[in-house]
Amino acid sequence: MIIGAMSTSTLPSGALRLADWGLIRARGADAASFLHGQLTQDVSALGPHEARLAGYCSAKGRLLASFVLWRDDAETIALACSADLLAPTLKRLAMFVLRAKCKLSDASSEVALYGLAGAEASAWLGDGAPARTWAALPAGPGRAIRLPDAAGQARYLLALPVDAPPPALPALSADDWRWLEVQSGVVRIAAATVEQFVPQMVNLELVGGVNFQKGCYPGQEVVARSQYRGTVKRRVMAFDCDAALAAGQEVFHSADPGQPAGLVALAAPQPGGGSSALVEIKLAALDGGSLHAGATNGPLLRRGALPYAVPVDVA
Repeated sequence: MIIGAMSTSTLPSGALRLADWGLIRARGADAASFLHGQLTQDVSALGPHEARLAGYCSAKGRLLASFVLWRDDAETIALACSADLLAPTLKRLAMFVLRAKCKLSDASSEVALYGLAGAEASAWLGDGAPARTWAALPAGPGRAIRLPDAAGQARYLLALPVDAPPPALPALSADDWRWLEVQSGVVRIAAATVEQFVPQMVNLELVGGVNFQKGCYPGQEVVARSQYRGTVKRRVMAFDCDAALAAGQEVFHSADPGQPAGLVALAAPQPGGGSSALVEIKLAALDGGSLHAGATNGPLLRRGALPYAVPVDVA
């Protein structure tokens, strides 16, 4: 079975300073090769006008963090991630630098990250608006990265020096930006979901976050086994709910109150009320019965649609 795409006619637009994102800077002659050996993505081949999505896994293949990464210059790579995971992720990465010529630092106090969305954002960026997903272009004193669209609406991650003027765009609320994140179908790992998922459980390979041709990295054998031995029995799917949902919240199937059938990976209030979420769910739980947040008598989850196809095999 293949889950298809969705479209929404009216979406929020504008700009928001992303308080829940942070930035790690990797600098040095070995920065790319070091990160290449740590992440699920091919970092060595990262070009000057490219950005990429990547995961950082434990030895058991569980995601410790996810990144949007790009080159600032020939020896500097920026890694944007959830702010609540930055400190432990930076500490863990630093443990493995050893003799590599790579210095890792928290650049959050030097670089302001903004989320931009909509036609006004594209017009404001002008020639600095990347036309394709995961392209990265200079934008004034900073850099603009084209993120996956949300129901056809353009989205950008804008990195500016912290003392640069903010984008001259209408204010976008944090809830609206998170809702657009959910609509994009791309899960961002945060403290509430750390070590809960193998990359395929959150569709990371479907949105370009895993390179299966690159060399080894922590958890690579588990990730490869899940891919090639057909052991992916859980996937992220889109759901709507009349009640508030939160990342890390358990989901239960009506026929099995004793154990959770899934976990909310990313959630946000809907602009018109209720909430939308990306939920990691047992594929077998999609056939019959109903899904509920928190308990079998909890708020009902209504199946939505993702903006990309997901192969589902429950056999």
